[in-house]
Amino acid sequence: MAFSGTYDTTNPGAAVSNREQLLDVLTILAPEETPVLSAATKTKASATFVEWTVDSLAAPSTAGVAEGADVITFTDKFSGRARLGNYIQKFRRDFMVSDLQEAADSVGPAKIAQAEAKAVREIKRDIEATLCSSNDRSVEDGAGTVYGLRGLGKWVDTSPGTDVPAAYRTPSGSIYASNAFTETVFNDLITSIYRVTGSTNNLTLVADTALRRKITDFARTSGSADYTVRNVNTDMGNSTIKLSVEMYQSDHGLVSVVNMNPDCAPDTTNKDTGYLLNPDYYSVAEYIPLGSTRLPNFGGGERGYVDTALTLLVKHPGAHGKITQIA
Repeated sequence: MAFSGTYDTTNPGAAVSNREQLLDVLTILAPEETPVLSAATKTKASATFVEWTVDSLAAPSTAGVAEGADVITFTDKFSGRARLGNYIQKFRRDFMVSDLQEAADSVGPAKIAQAEAKAVREIKRDIEATLCSSNDRSVEDGAGTVYGLRGLGKWVDTSPGTDVPAAYRTPSGSIYASNAFTETVFNDLITSIYRVTGSTNNLTLVADTALRRKITDFARTSGSADYTVRNVNTDMGNSTIKLSVEMYQSDHGLVSVVNMNPDCAPDTTNKDTGYLLNPDYYSVAEYIPLGSTRLPNFGGGERGYVDTALTLLVKHPGAHGKITQIA
């Protein structure tokens, strides 16, 4: 026996008269956290190409000076100074609601204000994905190429571009792109960063899901070849076993471990990308602050767009690390 559907008005049947139940609940299921963008210091950009300078100190000398020796040679203390830069990138998300939809009573609701808010949420994810990407910078040429910023994946690299002098590139020891990622490897990355900065400033590991679980395993096993299970004494008064690693204390600094937005991760297949970031050495410069613009309604309904223009400032590529493969 065939039954009619609720909305099937062409074929008669009992279900035609059934009442529908539509809850006043709207669920949007999508990752929205933007840890890289949120943690970045915000500054103002005043040009489409933003530059900053880097410098270094001479290597320490243990040689003494002879008594009575005159100073006959002099050193240019700024010969190693270099200028780095990044282009701004424009981001835009449009929105509209028809005049009939604006007048309708819907779940959500689905009016122009909600459309505008949703566009803001989407553009923040666009920015986060671009900051985490391996995109190289590009300049507008009027022939199809638009302004594009260089992402973290390209800045934190041994070959970021010829514009970055070798002395200021991320050392190979601060980048891991191989198998068998262990706790020893993780500590070696932290140590490599320390040897560049000489500071135990707190780092933030923004980790995709597979890498985050690997870090958590450090609390379960020794990390050695035999993966000996660690014994941990804990107060079980609350009947809770916590093995998630949110703060990792190493010999050369504390590392806060946070989740990368999985929709914004560079590798959505292996899910093992991670950036070891020093918040003191990167920021975001806004050329056009995030804002909303309403366009004229020509009869079809309200419409507009949200946009912003900004760039990523990696003040010293050597102050950061990167993980691109763990197994």
